[in-house]
Amino acid sequence: MKSNTMKNNSIKTLVRENILQLQPYISFRDHNEFNAPVMLDANESPFGECNRYPDSTHKKLKSRLAVLKNVSPSQIAIGNGSDELIDLIIKIFCEPKKDAILMMNPSFAMYGFYAAINENKVLKLDLDENFEIVKDNFLKTAADPSLKIFFLCSPNNPTGNSIDYIEFYLQNFNGIVVVDEAYIEFSGKKSSLELLDKYPNLIVLQTFSKAWGIAGARVGMAYSSEEITSLINTVKAPYNVNILSQELILNTLDQENRLQENVNRILEERAWLKQQFEGITCISKVFSTDANFFLIKMENVDNVYGKMLEEEILTSRRDPAIPGCIRINVGNRAENEKLINLLKGI
Repeated sequence: MKSNTMKNNSIKTLVRENILQLQPYISFRDHNEFNAPVMLDANESPFGECNRYPDSTHKKLKSRLAVLKNVSPSQIAIGNGSDELIDLIIKIFCEPKKDAILMMNPSFAMYGFYAAINENKVLKLDLDENFEIVKDNFLKTAADPSLKIFFLCSPNNPTGNSIDYIEFYLQNFNGIVVVDEAYIEFSGKKSSLELLDKYPNLIVLQTFSKAWGIAGARVGMAYSSEEITSLINTVKAPYNVNILSQELILNTLDQENRLQENVNRILEERAWLKQQFEGITCISKVFSTDANFFLIKMENVDNVYGKMLEEEILTSRRDPAIPGCIRINVGNRAENEKLINLLKGI
């Protein structure tokens, strides 16, 4: 195993030259303190309940998250969902028509989607039959000099399993490693946040959309070195997270037990569903999961998926990419009972 020799000052060698030359948009209002300002600077309406632009620096939200996650506010970038952050990371590090990203296969499709928009090649690392990374295959693929970013989703979507030995990939990838932890709260695993100070090439993505139950607010977080988060904050749109979402998130963070209560309820339903799946004849395999969903292989996927649609039970069909499989989200008890009753009748 080769050791990670990347130092903070070498991150610049991975960044697109034109990005290094960019000057961030600076809101004078958000970078200064005022007691009772007369706001005539931003061409806003003086009337209305939501008439002022939101804080473009997300100061209050970063301050709260810094305490919650035990990081510095300067190590946090806030996005309009993790999707925006994925897009920005690719734009920062990948030269169009030249550089490439690496992603697991199967994994979250949006990594490849945003790379394609930016005209970057997408290399896919096929997972084994247990949806694990084959390390030798990774080492061979990672040697491609065009690679700038490795997107590592753990727990992985749509397979549900966690990826172990994160440090191995950080030590053996000569670029940026993005660990997407959208489902980390359901896994019982340690977050890669604890590795931030050790690996300057690490970016950890988290979200309020899953365990927190606030998908409609569209708020995601990137945690990394101050240098990388500064780059993200330079490239992002000035007012990328609206004031209503920021206030909703801050109010939710005031609810001390909100996250754990949500996670406990999901885990309880996940355990109930797993038990109910046993013995259902149309199910041939339920894959192990660390997330809030199951990947399930069906005996006749066309028939099962069609029956669910007839009853307006919406699931994510993964066949033919993952033959015979459907990804099914853990719902509330009434929703889960409707699903189980249908599957038992097929």
